[in-house]
Amino acid sequence: MMHLFDLLLILGLLSFATLSLTVRDVFTSIVLFISTGLIIALTWARLGAPDIAIAEAAIGAGLTGALLLAAWRRLQPAVTDQRTHCRNGSSSPTGADDERH
Repeated sequence: MMHLFDLLLILGLLSFATLSLTVRDVFTSIVLFISTGLIIALTWARLGAPDIAIAEAAIGAGLTGALLLAAWRRLQPAVTDQRTHCRNGSSSPTGADDERH
């Protein structure tokens, strides 16, 4: 039974790590990165190193994942404004020079 769990950990780790590197969407990549960190933490716990497992879960998945999500969130308004700006065809981000009144 434990060999099956070990095999699932290996397959999960390899697939999540590969997907997090190859997926195009940034948010999905961040979620897969966090999931990979949690699987690594489970692997450390399975190997009998609970202190490293806790550190990996807290720092590797938790803190780093939260920082990546915060950075992704801060970049979202700039991307949204730029897309709206390009759709309207105006040269100013606020659309002030738009000739429609």
